[in-house]
Amino acid sequence: MTNLNIDGMALAPGVVETIVSIAAQEVEGVATVGSSGVGNFRSMFGTRNTTQGVDIEVTDDDKLHVSVRIDVAYGSSLPDVASGIRSSVADAVASQVGIPVSSVDVYVDGIQFGS
Repeated sequence: MTNLNIDGMALAPGVVETIVSIAAQEVEGVATVGSSGVGNFRSMFGTRNTTQGVDIEVTDDDKLHVSVRIDVAYGSSLPDVASGIRSSVADAVASQVGIPVSSVDVYVDGIQFGS
């Protein structure tokens, strides 16, 4: 995503993605946002891209379409987790950025078992 311009405010790439990632991580049942395999590989080198697994598109009517890829904790209700993410992301973006979210697609890439 390039700079997002809203009412005289320009947001650098990654700002909205970071807000989305944090909002998704706060939902009960979300083990990780983004691919856990890549995250584990990056963690060996001490880095983690907070926007990994998040994609933002601006729709024709100036709303945001968000896609989030997650791993879910085993035993969590997948529909409940997805619903929680949709709500949390839409609320966070609307309150912190001031742009409505038209839709949030949630992709469950895996299930993580307790450690």
